[in-house]
Amino acid sequence: MSRRWILVGTILGSGAVFVEGSVTIVALPAIARDFHLGIAGLQWVLNGYLLTLSALMLLGGALGDRYSRRGVFAIGLVGFSAASIGCALAPNLWLLIVARVLQGAAGALVVPNSLALLETTFSGAERGAAVGHWAAWSAVSAAFGPLVGGWLVDAASWRWVFVCIAPFAVAAVVAVGVGRDEREPATASRDVDYAGAGLVTLGLAGVVGALIVGPEAGFTEPAPLAALIGGIVLLLAFVAVERRATFPLVPLDVFRVRQFTGVNATTLVVYAALNGLFFLLMLQLQTAMGYSALRAGASLLPLNALMLILSPIAGRAATRVGPRLLMVVGSLIAAGGMLLFMRVKPGASYATSVLPAAVVFGIGLACFVAPLTSVALSALGEERAGLASGVNNAVARLAGLLAVAGLPLAAGLGGMQALSGAAVSSGFTRAMIICAALCATGSVIAAVTIRDDRPVDA
Repeated sequence: MSRRWILVGTILGSGAVFVEGSVTIVALPAIARDFHLGIAGLQWVLNGYLLTLSALMLLGGALGDRYSRRGVFAIGLVGFSAASIGCALAPNLWLLIVARVLQGAAGALVVPNSLALLETTFSGAERGAAVGHWAAWSAVSAAFGPLVGGWLVDAASWRWVFVCIAPFAVAAVVAVGVGRDEREPATASRDVDYAGAGLVTLGLAGVVGALIVGPEAGFTEPAPLAALIGGIVLLLAFVAVERRATFPLVPLDVFRVRQFTGVNATTLVVYAALNGLFFLLMLQLQTAMGYSALRAGASLLPLNALMLILSPIAGRAATRVGPRLLMVVGSLIAAGGMLLFMRVKPGASYATSVLPAAVVFGIGLACFVAPLTSVALSALGEERAGLASGVNNAVARLAGLLAVAGLPLAAGLGGMQALSGAAVSSGFTRAMIICAALCATGSVIAAVTIRDDRPVDA
């Protein structure tokens, strides 16, 4: 099979996983109406997916290294298609959550192995071009996902948001195939850290579950308290296991590198702010301001256009002036955009509330993301770029998981059983202040930890 088809397959496969996160957010109010959900139910719908996607992403990469990247990629896509259909057919909340958990687990096999396939299939300048195509089409799919999702919700049903993903995943399997790539290195002797993967998944599930259930049931009740304590204990056990594992999912010594720790800490707080913004903005637009799903999805097109236009410019600028300045300034501008989103409230027009905030936020985000990605890839040196990329990818997804679980609680929306416009609007204003503070914190972390010359040291 030609290398061109492998490129097409990796773009389709990883694009399906990336789009799934954005289109589901647009469909949340419709899911809430069908299943009579409050804020906790929607948190479970999002976090069932983000939990396994973030916790198992490094395991997915390790399985590709241990066996066949192409084979693990294809298995993940088949599972992702089946789970997507399961989401579409789910008759109640709990079966939808189970399908979302399986979706995230399958996605964790797809994403790390898509780039690894490009790494083993292409070389030299062709590899750079292939990665560029992959990144560009990933950005395009993420940009138009909410628009297409909104149209499907309005024209048919939220269930079609899940159905439409499956054909792309199946097409990716056909394009890539399931045979072992002849250029893949033999790594059959490498062990896989299943214990670490299980501990981090269960630990995060306990902590996140407690944050979601606690506001309604009470954090001092036995179930939330046990979940929280148990989750923390399991996460501590994960750290202990990683210290002793021969081939750990996360070699803890990498966090001695200041540049690596700094870029991932910045990623955690800024991406938590981003995910919290998108989650609550879609609820605010549709429940408080009366937007249709299509109009809500289209409202952020200016932001996506700015990202597509300005991100390459910011990437080139970072090579001239260094990444630190752009990361610091970009996250501060993004914080300003989040404060402008406070003006998005009932009675406000799109032109005077959503549009200015989206433009300012988009400029800040475009300045920030490309330099962040560059630093994340180079922080551990070329020989460990794959590990650095995998950890940063997992941290970005973990940020979304924690934001969806914790931000509604911090903003006073935790435990809300009915999505009333007035209550959502009040909590949304507080949430934007918190998100802006997180972005500003990311700016401070970047200023202190990121170096413009990007050397690797401990």
